[in-house]
Amino acid sequence: MNRCSAPLPATVRHGLELFNLGEYFEAHEVLEEAWRAERDEIRALYQGILQAAVMYLHITRNNYEGAVKMYQRCMKLLAPWPEICQGVQVGELRRNLTSVLETITRLGPERLQHFDRKLLKPVRYE
Repeated sequence: MNRCSAPLPATVRHGLELFNLGEYFEAHEVLEEAWRAERDEIRALYQGILQAAVMYLHITRNNYEGAVKMYQRCMKLLAPWPEICQGVQVGELRRNLTSVLETITRLGPERLQHFDRKLLKPVRYE
């Protein structure tokens, strides 16, 4: 966690821009590139964010099981990070993901198509 004060790499910033545009598949691809290139522990943060993009992608494709599975994976990766790391509002992202999971759980797999996509919040970063 010693790299949290470092600036956000350009590749990760680009992945977050795509995420925030709702381009979840493309965001995943770019963030995966950053994750694979990184050798330090910060790579777990990037992996957690890319899995959050996959969670949202599953929701947009009405894949309930995939969304729940990705939530569990990304939260394990995001859990150890502080509220803000490299300018990314990690704590807010965790809360947003949990809120989305609660909503899709209430809907259940048979009603996921009724999910309000406005609840898929952007990742805030500096």
